[in-house]
Amino acid sequence: MGETTVKSLDDRTTPSSPIVADGRWAWLRARSPRRPRIWFELLLIAVSYWVYSLIRNAVPEQKAEALRNADWIWRTEESLGLAFEHAVNHAVNSVTWLIVSMNYYYATLHFIVTIGVLVWLYRWQPGRYAAFRTVLFATTAVALVGYYLYPLAPPRLMEGKDFIDTVLVHHTWGSMASGDLKHMSNQYAAMPSMHIGWSTWCGLTIFFLAKAPWARILGLLYPAATLVVIVATANHFWLDAVGGLICLAFGFVVAYFWYGTWPHRLSKQVEPLTAVAPAAPAPARGTDAPAPADREEPVSSGR
Repeated sequence: MGETTVKSLDDRTTPSSPIVADGRWAWLRARSPRRPRIWFELLLIAVSYWVYSLIRNAVPEQKAEALRNADWIWRTEESLGLAFEHAVNHAVNSVTWLIVSMNYYYATLHFIVTIGVLVWLYRWQPGRYAAFRTVLFATTAVALVGYYLYPLAPPRLMEGKDFIDTVLVHHTWGSMASGDLKHMSNQYAAMPSMHIGWSTWCGLTIFFLAKAPWARILGLLYPAATLVVIVATANHFWLDAVGGLICLAFGFVVAYFWYGTWPHRLSKQVEPLTAVAPAAPAPARGTDAPAPADREEPVSSGR
């Protein structure tokens, strides 16, 4: 007698719904980095900064409360033995070329370097651009909450503390914190410091992504130099810088939960996203389902 065979059918599983598959695909696509489009990014940045400025300057200037909060910050720093802003302010102000340079640094680099890093990300790190931009936007958004809930006068506006408003003394231009442009900006929105929040974002971005050691070192020095500038010009307490770092940490956490990893660990280039094809619908009850491929299992029979 020859060999006989026994046919067995695979276990059948209920195919997933195409609606579920499509929803999973849409969610995956929304959270995956995509190639940025220049016109959209320019519009988004312009509109976002306009909204940020509008909201920041719309916060009521509660002068009395802002000055009380400044006094509390100053007393707290004194109790810690770290109230060094006054000494730094007067020491740097005595060197004219240095303090004038810091005035222009405060007024300009805040925007120039941040925009420069965004352009660098867009051009050479497109796969990471959206995640780092999310960090920056989330950092700035939560800062607005701080401006509203905790009005704070900068040291230069404190009464009886002898801080020097270096923009007024040296007649420099460009700063919206003092001088002719002070009425265009909320003077009592010192906490948190977005000069520190944005400069540290720039510094960390460069440190994590740049290949040249000198560029990575400059990235770390940039927020450190910014801290010296904001204190020397009497625009912030050092505790305002701590507030800026807390906001930045929040921004990184938002990006982490949205993208599932830290921004610098994403791919440098945008990787193509493969669609999840929905499974075929299950046959209606009472109809014959197409038979799956047979699987033959040889069984030997005796002769």
